[in-house]
Amino acid sequence: MNKFLISAVGALVIGLGIAPASAADLAARPYTKAPPMVAAIYDWSGFYIGANGGWGSSRNCWDFTTPGGAFVANEGCHDADGGTIGGQIGYRWQANSWVFGLEAQGNWADLSGRNVSLFNGAFTNDTRTDAFGLFTGQLGYAWDATLLYVKGGAAVASNRYRSFDIASGLQATDNVNDTRWGAVVGVGLEYAFAPNWSLGFEYDHLFMGDKNRTFLNNGVAGAPGTLFGTDRIRQDVDLATARINYRWGGPAVAKY
Repeated sequence: MNKFLISAVGALVIGLGIAPASAADLAARPYTKAPPMVAAIYDWSGFYIGANGGWGSSRNCWDFTTPGGAFVANEGCHDADGGTIGGQIGYRWQANSWVFGLEAQGNWADLSGRNVSLFNGAFTNDTRTDAFGLFTGQLGYAWDATLLYVKGGAAVASNRYRSFDIASGLQATDNVNDTRWGAVVGVGLEYAFAPNWSLGFEYDHLFMGDKNRTFLNNGVAGAPGTLFGTDRIRQDVDLATARINYRWGGPAVAKY
C-alpha cells in the first residue's frame, strides 16, 4: 500500500513539472517585425492646363513730344483698371521639395482709364488694354500639397490709345493700336485640393517700357488725317488672379 501511494505521488509530481514546460513551449511564437509606415506625398510633376480670372491695372504715363521724339511736356498719368479672364498651360517637374516649371498664359482683358491732358486741358488721353500674354519659367518649393513659387519671363500686351475732346465728348483722334513686349515677374501660392486638381492665387507685375505713338485727327479737332500730336507712352501692369489647374500625372509618391 505504501509503495502504491509513493508511486502515485511521484507520478503526480513528474506530471505537474512537465505540464508548465509544455504550456510554455506552446506559447512561444517567432517575432515578426511590423511593416514600415508609408506616407504619401504629393508630386507636382506633369503637364497641366487651367483657367484664371481676376483684376488688372495698367499704369500709363503720356509725354507730349515732337514728331522726332524730343520731349516737350508731361501730359500726366492714369490707371486703366478692369477685369481679366484667360487660361494657362505648362509643365512642372519636382526634385525633392524643389519644383521647376515652364508656362504660357493668355488673357482677355477690359482695362480702361483716362485723364485730362496736363499739356492741353481741352482733351483727355484714353487707354484700353484688351489682351496680354505671359511666357515664364517657375521656381517653387513644395510642402506636400502646397506650392509656393516665383516666376519670370516675357510679357506682351495689346493696347488701344486715343484722345477725346472734352467740350463735345467726341473722339478727337483715330485709334492707335499698340502691341508691345516687355518683362514680367510674379509670385504664386497653389494648393492641391484633389489628386489632380489645384487652386492657386498669383500676383504679376509687367514692365512694358515706353513707345512713341503718332495720333492723327479724325475731323473733330482738325482736318481728317492731319497730325494731332506725338506721345511717348510708358506702361506698367499689375495683375491679381485666381487660378485652377488640372494636372496629368500620379497624385502621390511613397515616402518611407
